[in-house]
Amino acid sequence: MNEVNLLTIDTKTNILPEIINLRHQFHRHPELSNQEFETTKQIAAILSNWGISIVPTDLDTGLLAEIKGGQPGPMIALRADIDALPIQEQTDLSFKSENPGVMHACGHDLHFSSLLGAAYVLNAQKETLKGTVRLLFQPAEEAGHGGDQVLAKHVLDGVRGIVGFHNNPNLPVGQIALQAGPLMAGCYRFLVTIHGAGSHGARPEKGKDPIITQAAIISQLQTIVSRSNNPFDAVVVSVTKVRAGKTWNVLPGVATLEGTVRTFSDENTALVKKRFYSIVNGIVDAYEQTADIDWSVGAYPIKNDPTITAVVKSGLKAKVIKPELTMTGEDFATFEAPIPGTFAFIGSNGRPNASDLHDPGFVGEDETISAAIDYFVQSANSLLTYFNSK
Repeated sequence: MNEVNLLTIDTKTNILPEIINLRHQFHRHPELSNQEFETTKQIAAILSNWGISIVPTDLDTGLLAEIKGGQPGPMIALRADIDALPIQEQTDLSFKSENPGVMHACGHDLHFSSLLGAAYVLNAQKETLKGTVRLLFQPAEEAGHGGDQVLAKHVLDGVRGIVGFHNNPNLPVGQIALQAGPLMAGCYRFLVTIHGAGSHGARPEKGKDPIITQAAIISQLQTIVSRSNNPFDAVVVSVTKVRAGKTWNVLPGVATLEGTVRTFSDENTALVKKRFYSIVNGIVDAYEQTADIDWSVGAYPIKNDPTITAVVKSGLKAKVIKPELTMTGEDFATFEAPIPGTFAFIGSNGRPNASDLHDPGFVGEDETISAAIDYFVQSANSLLTYFNSK
């Protein structure tokens, strides 16, 4: 690790070394989605020790904290996710995961450690704050629709604006990328189960081969992007898993195919879904078979609110660059439907050939935390000032 850069953090409190130490502890003990019990318990203990109020909720994991300013005013929220991934860590970090098969391979430990640091700084400034800052440590971002859980429990009722970020190992440490409008794609999962009729491999005419149907569907799904979608709109349709049969000389009765769709707009999502169903149903009908289609939402597209983004961007002291759109998904978009919000990328590595997110070799540098605390603190102050002026 390089020497820590304090940036604009209040050096009088000198909280950053403690936050980095906490980050190392959390990285050693990652927990999967909806299993973040110890993580939640430790975050609550840390905040309580600092005199920051924990807001009672019905969430099983994750938590909400609150800093009430010295003067009344609007309520805004800062959000960080806390779950890890089912990946075996393959790094040389001195604080690598001690939980076999589980790793903070998406850097969520950077996210919520930064939110802890921001909570400390904002709490030290609370007498000057005109309003309330809610701190959401969200569970189950990776798997489990944690954003939906939060909204279902009415945890963010009354919040006027919300801010989050995701670390990006492809950007230099501390670099902030932010813009209004699209940022991350919507993520949709499909599972198609084709029902044919099995037969001996030597007598295919006695059955209705679902493998032939499966192959035809896979081939034709690619025409959605190449022939139905506007070439200026980014859309991905990927079949990632196929399954059929149990032995070499028997045609199966059932075949499945599974995969993902990524889009940046509701219009393109509707187009892809319509064509998807039409292709699957048309092909299975032509082959005198049937199919069950399961289409589910992993995450909606992130589309940053123009006003909130402009307010946040104007208050950041660091240089902000234009981000590259990414086909990866993030359920922060769940909050942007009822609450205007903005979401940024903050560089966490930037070295040539650095491992990407969800990679066993992913390394998010400690120095990311300093920039992320600044981002949270400055965003909170900017939003409170903005909403107080309305």
